[in-house]
Amino acid sequence: MNRMVKIVLALNLAVLTLLVFVYPHLMVGPGKLIAGHKQLEGDCFACHAAFTGADSRRCVTCHKPADIGRLTTAGLAVVKPRTAVPFHQKLINQDCVACHSDHAGVKRYQLAGGFNHALLVKEMRDQCQSCHKTPIDSLHRQISGNCLQCHTQQKWTPASFDHNKYFALDGDHSTVCVTCHLRNDYNRYTCYGCHEHTAANIRRKHIEEGVGKFDNCVECHRSANKHDIKGGEGEGTGQRKKEHKEDD
Repeated sequence: MNRMVKIVLALNLAVLTLLVFVYPHLMVGPGKLIAGHKQLEGDCFACHAAFTGADSRRCVTCHKPADIGRLTTAGLAVVKPRTAVPFHQKLINQDCVACHSDHAGVKRYQLAGGFNHALLVKEMRDQCQSCHKTPIDSLHRQISGNCLQCHTQQKWTPASFDHNKYFALDGDHSTVCVTCHLRNDYNRYTCYGCHEHTAANIRRKHIEEGVGKFDNCVECHRSANKHDIKGGEGEGTGQRKKEHKEDD
């Protein structure tokens, strides 16, 4: 009896194996191919290696890395490129299946977590505007480049920077970025760009009030209200707060 069961199981396995090779799209195919690969229906080994799945080395037999984003597989110029600059030529390695799939039963592009910018060569990672359009809102119109000072490569929104945590742009300080951040460098700022805020005036006024530390303005000041001062920073701060309270 056991021998008969083994024979039946072996026959079933043989039939299933045969069907997989004869009718792969019915037995194991997750769905139809995309339109561009329609001619490969039934030819699984055009993209797949036996027992290991899709193989990027087979992708590049048709999709030449140097031509991706520039020429079609027929050698014709791409009329509407997906990005301003073809970036496939700037990848560390040509691991196509790291991002791309095919069958209708799975996502065509496996980018649920976003494109992994670590796949790009180092010199391309901070050239955001090579691939992405520049935002045209009133804030971004003042800025050229330097996206990574506020944004991360993992997720564009929300930006990691909140200006109000450092200084509220109220009153006379509601101005263009370049007033305080010279040469498009948002890692630094200056308060010495206005007629009232000269180095000499600021030094004199702070010394008069007994404040000896005044190199980093936002350590103490957080808005256009000169009485709105963070506590504990700088010499004389406590005394000055007390005087302002008495004046009120």
